[in-house]
Amino acid sequence: MKDHFDVVVVGSGAGGGVIAGELAQRGRDVLLLEAGPHLTAADFVRWEAKATHELWWPLRLAPLASGEVVAFLAGRCVGGTTTINTKVALRAHEQDVAKWHASTGLTNERGEPFSSSDLEPYYDRVEQVLGVRERTDWTKSVRTVEVGFEALGAELEPVHSYTDVNCMRCGSCLQGCPTNAGKSTENTYIHEAWARGLLELRAEAVVERVLIEGSQATGVEYVDAGGERRTVRAGAVVAACGSLNTPQLLIRSGLGNQSIGRNLGLHPVRLVYGLFDEPQDAHMVYPITAHCMDFQLDEDGGFVVEATTIQDPIAFATTLCDENGPLWGERLVEAARGFRRWVGLLPLVTDENSSAVVGDEDGGERFDVEFTPVEQERLDASLRFCREVLEASGATQVCWTGIASTHVQGTCRMGDDPALSAVDRNGESHEVKRLFVGDGSLVPRTMSVNPSLTIMALATRLAEHLDADPDGYLGSTA
Repeated sequence: MKDHFDVVVVGSGAGGGVIAGELAQRGRDVLLLEAGPHLTAADFVRWEAKATHELWWPLRLAPLASGEVVAFLAGRCVGGTTTINTKVALRAHEQDVAKWHASTGLTNERGEPFSSSDLEPYYDRVEQVLGVRERTDWTKSVRTVEVGFEALGAELEPVHSYTDVNCMRCGSCLQGCPTNAGKSTENTYIHEAWARGLLELRAEAVVERVLIEGSQATGVEYVDAGGERRTVRAGAVVAACGSLNTPQLLIRSGLGNQSIGRNLGLHPVRLVYGLFDEPQDAHMVYPITAHCMDFQLDEDGGFVVEATTIQDPIAFATTLCDENGPLWGERLVEAARGFRRWVGLLPLVTDENSSAVVGDEDGGERFDVEFTPVEQERLDASLRFCREVLEASGATQVCWTGIASTHVQGTCRMGDDPALSAVDRNGESHEVKRLFVGDGSLVPRTMSVNPSLTIMALATRLAEHLDADPDGYLGSTA
């Protein structure tokens, strides 16, 4: 088995999948390692428990002082979370990116404060590869709640998404797209290069540590599907395991930068459900078809509302509650029986990156989360607004779930100041040369929208930098 490459990329999601694919297409010798299995559309069926077991990262929880918990949700398969997400494609708002320089001193190649214009060519590239399009094919459940938004003087707009015309609006996105209409990094960046023999992919490979010699990364050590420990060498290592796992990998590898694991952004969400008299079948639509951006900016409320959606029955019934507390017994049974009549709204709250990932060299992990008063007010305000929308739409009952986080960001943020960031403007570690971070960990401050398109844009930018090879890490093109 080959054991030396130009670049080894750890993680195949929105960051790693793009970096590996882009570098392979440019002729670089790339190994892509993924902890989860390599499953494709032929394996994807709408079987909630099966998909949760095969495609999702085992559930992780962070306790809150209130007694509630935050559930972290992510993919663990080739394509990472892009395989099981809703494919919403939004560019970061100018105000979002302006926070980056203020937080870490991040500048562009000209020494100017990093701005949204620095990402534009990379957004263009990603949108072209993924075939981003506007979704105006609203179904009954969206039209039902549109009335409530209008009654409150708010606007519901179509989303842009990375889905093609093969999307049948079956609602199976969270179990993997069975028609390949959802453009994950797997069926775009990875498979394009892998099928042509340009990229080596090893799934079910759990990377334990980055190999570091004399303050330079020289490769990684991982355990393969058969339990055998293997070592590969590379001119550069890219950690792209996600904002919860990348900092832990760096800590296990002996890095000591104080920013690693800190400044975790959750983009916390809770689903808010309304029960209607007629069937709405919110489980048989493109899950996030529309959104309300009226409260996106911090000064306007600091949250975005996506519509419509509903979890599949197991997840739907797990944390359902109302003002009287958790639903259980006959109340929960009745709620589950009415599954087809519930419509869900998903408010995404912009948080202040006040949480942290705490890991140790032995693999232990902990997530410290405590919402600031500003964050708590945004959570409460978004719940109130969604409840008012559903009631104005005609809902006879409103319930909601516990808090979850699917858009984790930060923890190895990029910046010019090593005291405030873990990596530089090009994603390279401040303390270990040849070691790069290429996922949502880079983002200095939480964005107000779904971050996947921005993570892909940053990954494209990093791939361009690695291929240019200004420091001679990779040598000549393979």
